Amino acid sequence: MQPIDLPSPNHAARPADTPIDILVLHYTELPLAESLAILRDDARPQRVSAHYVLDLDGALYRLVPEERVAWHAGRSHWRGRDGLNATSIGIEIVNLHGDLHDYPSRQIAALIELCHEIVARHPAIVPRNVVGHSDIAPKRKIDPGRRFPWATLARSGIGLWPRGTCLKLEGDMQAALRRFGYPPAVDVATSDIVAAFQRRFRPSLVGGIADDETRMLLADLLDQVDALRPA
Repeated sequence: MQPIDLPSPNHAARPADTPIDILVLHYTELPLAESLAILRDDARPQRVSAHYVLDLDGALYRLVPEERVAWHAGRSHWRGRDGLNATSIGIEIVNLHGDLHDYPSRQIAALIELCHEIVARHPAIVPRNVVGHSDIAPKRKIDPGRRFPWATLARSGIGLWPRGTCLKLEGDMQAALRRFGYPPAVDVATSDIVAAFQRRFRPSLVGGIADDETRMLLADLLDQVDALRPA
């Protein structure tokens, strides 16, 4: 798809010989014009940006080239690494609050097309590494929200979604969450991390309690991860 170029001055060089291997999805929390203004403002005390902004009607804006670092993830952790801006691509999706407002079908169709293009350019972005901001910054962030259609993306080949199999989770819940990619319970409690997992994979009930259903969902996802590993 052809983006509209609106360059942001807020970017930096990527580390040499480091693949881009994470795709982070956000919601803007503001309308398009205000979001674009903030993401292109170089006078703010904390400058921010994203590679892309996707409007409600599917119009796509490119602010930072993929080969450059955009400042979208902040304090973040996934699969044993901190500070994920250096190896990630960030997409800001226009939505005022993803817990309250649905994402229009045209917007999601455009997002799926964009994600397929990004993953094709960066094959190190494996399904487990398509994440929401809430996954990589539990408690601190909640986007893209409980109404974000992760299952629709997974059916289109973007990211992972539980299959509904009744598998038993072996071992400690915290260890299993870390194995999937979530951060350790250092700056946040285990319940915050469980809540982030539920927000993504069981948005109908987010309580931070590692109940039997939550454990089965995580076991299912880990089984998928194991199946996707190269022989």
